[in-house]
This record gives sequence, C-alpha cells and structure tokens, in this order.
Amino acid sequence: MASYDEIKQRARNSDPEQIARRTRWFLLGSIAVTLALYFVPYGFVVAMPLIWLSTLVHELGHGFTAALLGGHFDSFVMHPDASGAATWSAGAGFGPIRQALVAAGGLVGPAIIASVGFVLARNPKATQYTLMAGVFALVAIAVLVVRNPFGWGFVAALAVLLAVLGTRKQAEPAQLGLVFLATQLALSVFSRGDYLFMEFAHTADGVMPSDVSQMSNALFGPYWLWGGLCGLFSLAVLGAGLWVFFKGFDGLRLWPRKRAKS
Repeated sequence: MASYDEIKQRARNSDPEQIARRTRWFLLGSIAVTLALYFVPYGFVVAMPLIWLSTLVHELGHGFTAALLGGHFDSFVMHPDASGAATWSAGAGFGPIRQALVAAGGLVGPAIIASVGFVLARNPKATQYTLMAGVFALVAIAVLVVRNPFGWGFVAALAVLLAVLGTRKQAEPAQLGLVFLATQLALSVFSRGDYLFMEFAHTADGVMPSDVSQMSNALFGPYWLWGGLCGLFSLAVLGAGLWVFFKGFDGLRLWPRKRAKS
C-alpha cells in the first residue's frame, strides 16, 4: 500500500490549483533561464535550437498566410545560421495588399502562435491535443514543403519532441512543454526585433529585401513604419495571450487568496 506521503504527493500532483501555479511559475522561470543563456559562456550555442524554432514559425507564417489568402505555399528551407526562406506563388490578381500581408505574416507569426499557446496551455487536455495536432502538422510540412536536409532534420526533431510530450499519461509535462515553446516564440519577438527595422535581409541564400521593405514596396511609406506597426501588433497579441494565461487559468490564481481570520 502507498504511504501517507505518497498519497499526499499524488494529490498535490493532480490538484488543478497546484498545477496551475507550477505552470505559471514555469513560464517565469523559462524567461529567466532563456535570458541567462545570452550572458553565460557558450550560451548562444545552447540557445540556437530556440532561434531555429522562431525561424521555422516565421517562415511558415509567410507560407501559410499566402495559402490562406488564395496563393500557394511552394517550399521552405532553413539553415544552421538561423536564416530561412519560404517560397510562395499566386496569380496576377493577388494584389499588393495581399502581398504585404504575406510579408507581415512571418513578422507577426511567432507572436500569434505564442499567444495561442499560452491560452491553450491553461487546459491539460487541450494542451495534449494541441501538441499532437502539431505533430501531424509538422509531418505534413516536412513532406509537402520542406526542401533541404537541415530543415527536414529540425522539423523531424521538433515533431518527436511534441509527440513525447503529448503522449505522456500525465498532462502536466505537455503543459510545461507548450508554455516553454510559447515563451521562446514570445521572447523572439524582442530578441530578433531589430529585423523589423532592416531594409535588407542577409541569409545563406544571399541578400534580399527584408519583409518590411517588401511591405513598403507593395503599399506605401518607409519600411521602418511597417516594422513599427508589426512590432506594436505583436506586443498587443502577446499581451492579450499573457493576460488570459495569468488571469483566466481556469479561474485559479498564481498565489492563493488569504483566508480571513475567524
């Protein structure tokens, strides 16, 4: 028979309020650890997979936006230096507004996915379903649009990680994993924010107009104007997701309410 301490530990591990509190603290801890990687020796090397994650979501943001607007997501490549490119095509009637939206899709994609991740991470079952849906999506992406070995390798590794987390009997590892991944995408909005104000992008495939330059060319105004607007939009989306995460975690609080003395 289980001891009293074991029974008490099991109850603590299955208590929704305890899980909610641990998940919220894990988010704060993820931020602290990730920021520390940029200040410790060789921390940048350890952080590279996290940067690759933001590159993946950025480029997929371009491709899926094109597909949603009536174009076609043709191919995607990413490289070890964290550069990448999504190739898409569309008919003559696609128009400058939709072209600008495709360019913006990569810039705001990490913030949108991070925000959705924070919202879904509040619910254990929703988290597991989300991760397994991510596995199937990554497999389809690898087969249909990835076009280079490094891209295949990273997408496959990420799919395996999501499958391991999503199929655990206990849902809490899935919640923590989703919170960690969402946190990395949220932080990439800041760590790679300088790209919002660059006229040109330097990639492994050469120098090309940046996303904000493409928006400027398709519409009007200077490229930094569109960079600023995309940045503000990303911050607003992240703020909304974090607000729901901290305030709406199944009605639970990070710190328990103080009981009135009788």
